[in-house]
Amino acid sequence: EEQLVESGGGLVQAGGSLRLSCAASGFIWFDYAYGWFRQAPGKEREAVSCHSTRSGITYYADSVQGRFTVSSNDATNTVYLQMNNLKPEDTAVYYCAAQDNYSAYSLNHCGTLEVWGQGTLVTVSS
Repeated sequence: EEQLVESGGGLVQAGGSLRLSCAASGFIWFDYAYGWFRQAPGKEREAVSCHSTRSGITYYADSVQGRFTVSSNDATNTVYLQMNNLKPEDTAVYYCAAQDNYSAYSLNHCGTLEVWGQGTLVTVSS
């Protein structure tokens, strides 16, 4: 069974940094795509980033461009979201999603990924 488990959320002051991890299990982990999403209280889910290993391209939301960076470690089947210069408006539950044999061509294309994690809460205080 394919599973994703996020970790690394917490409370941080504005201007600080956090790194979220998303550990994948049960995947072939080949030609995969993964995305990070967030949902703030009372708001709709928002795509933060989307990466396609097939193209090597990562798409970022305008709101996080230049502050957030994704990476992956194929030896451990883990993807990361490095978040720098955090702002109070970044407060949300963050989710990762992934799928083998999937090519993403836009930020929102990752919204159709099949496997999702349970989420991890990030709170940024002002």
